[in-house]
Amino acid sequence: MQARRLKSAMAIAAVAALAVGAAGCAKSDRDGDSGEAKTGGTFIFAGAGDPKNFDPIFNDDGESFRPVRQMFDTLVSHKPGTAELTGGLAESWEHDPTGKVWTFKLRQGVKFHDGTPFNAAAVCYNFDRWYNMQGAAAQANMIYYMDVFGGFAKNEAEGASESIYDKCEAKDDGTAVLSLKKYKGAFPGAFALTSLSIASPEALKKYDANTVKQNGDSFAYSAFANEHPVGTGPFTFGGWDKTKGEITLNRNPDYFGEKAKVDKMIIKIIKDENTRKQELRAGTVQGIDFPAPADTKALSDEGFQVIARPAFNILYLGINQKNPKLKDLRVRQAIAYALNRQQLAQTKGPTGAKVADEFMPDTVLGYAPDVQKYEYNPDKAKQLLKEAGAEGLTLNFYYPPDVSRPYMPNPQEIFTILANDLQAVGIKVNGVPRPWNGGFKDDVQTFGKQDLHILGWTGDYNDPGNFVGTFFGRGKAEFGDQGMTEMFDAIAKADGTVDDAGKKAAWEQVNRDIAAKWLPAVPVWHAPPAIVVTKDVEGLKASPLTDERFNTVSVKK
Repeated sequence: MQARRLKSAMAIAAVAALAVGAAGCAKSDRDGDSGEAKTGGTFIFAGAGDPKNFDPIFNDDGESFRPVRQMFDTLVSHKPGTAELTGGLAESWEHDPTGKVWTFKLRQGVKFHDGTPFNAAAVCYNFDRWYNMQGAAAQANMIYYMDVFGGFAKNEAEGASESIYDKCEAKDDGTAVLSLKKYKGAFPGAFALTSLSIASPEALKKYDANTVKQNGDSFAYSAFANEHPVGTGPFTFGGWDKTKGEITLNRNPDYFGEKAKVDKMIIKIIKDENTRKQELRAGTVQGIDFPAPADTKALSDEGFQVIARPAFNILYLGINQKNPKLKDLRVRQAIAYALNRQQLAQTKGPTGAKVADEFMPDTVLGYAPDVQKYEYNPDKAKQLLKEAGAEGLTLNFYYPPDVSRPYMPNPQEIFTILANDLQAVGIKVNGVPRPWNGGFKDDVQTFGKQDLHILGWTGDYNDPGNFVGTFFGRGKAEFGDQGMTEMFDAIAKADGTVDDAGKKAAWEQVNRDIAAKWLPAVPVWHAPPAIVVTKDVEGLKASPLTDERFNTVSVKK
């Protein structure tokens, strides 16, 4: 079966689980007859930025996903610490020979946090909700859904954006059957996407979850998204105190899987990197993510547990072809030649960072070692700008100064170096710093205000469509490339190829053509992101997908 083939491919690329601390935890007086180690207490983790909200379907960034992953579950999951697929809310799954009909055997006895039952009807309610979502504001924020399914019912009625989703049927409480209009290579991996987490139908209805309003250049979300997120996960929502910058998550004693070791988890939002580091040293937080590369050795020497995840990501310089000058391939190639990416990786990247020649790691099927490469060549850049009549070009370069991401540990420094490279070949750069949520992401991904921007991606599952297809599989405001139908068609064809050999060849050619013919962005680097915890933290399983679930974590007293 295709499911088995993809699971096997992922297992080959999977990274062994990374465990922190001793295998066992001391029992406390909260231990029950089951013998589970339950240490109690509170685990405090420093978040680098505000979440957008807590409704999985309206999110696509790590700071939002961190709390969401603790509260919600997906049909398919990953084995902790790896990229290998395993059961989630579905114990098993299979598909028919066409790859279009997927049958899920669901876990029994699972309940949502509001006490309502999880069953096949709840699964179908979620899939139908996404497909039937109405309103431009809501649809604009369903980035992962669009990348996977391609459209909505309302758009189809208007003759546009055909979705591959057909229907979902609850055969019985424990069996959900999902039908697609065509095969897509993203599955079954895409069923593990955090955005496609299963929420309580009763809570979605009660708290008006589908209401999203646009207020100028920002969005307002429902009571479900902000105050009452209800999933099945190991933690329940305890509140978001925006004044204190703290998200509280409480232990779910009824969780079907491994129950949380701590009574409470707090995500303390600390936007300044130095402040996060200071609070870690002071012991007011027990964990931080994405430390500055220059700090990792010092933190390790001081006794902190510094765990480097394998690099399963990409940082890129996005180019918005809404600017007529940037529609000329020669100008985009000039930008690529102007960047000294090797020096950037060596001086500002984490240990092990390496220059990227294409938009996915070399461990993913379809990576082509023979793509056109853009070695640092400022003279070539100047020549191409002259040939294109683009000398004296002025570009607005957007970047987010207030976050650290797995692929982008210090956006301010990265922007400064790239901007200096561009200015050295005669391109004037106007830097536009914008806050991550409610600013940068909306400006870049929804409104397309920028000429250039830095952004990136950590893979959600091991498939080329999750990288190249997510970025360039359809027209996006981020790249202003609505006219690149040849690229869209090539990606769709590769994604729809069923046999392994044909799929590999098709994606390799897509990667060659992206580098030589289309160049909608410039790949910068692949960077191994680190996560740091204090020495009294045990049980953390670091994920190459940055998909950590903190129910396994305990804090020694």
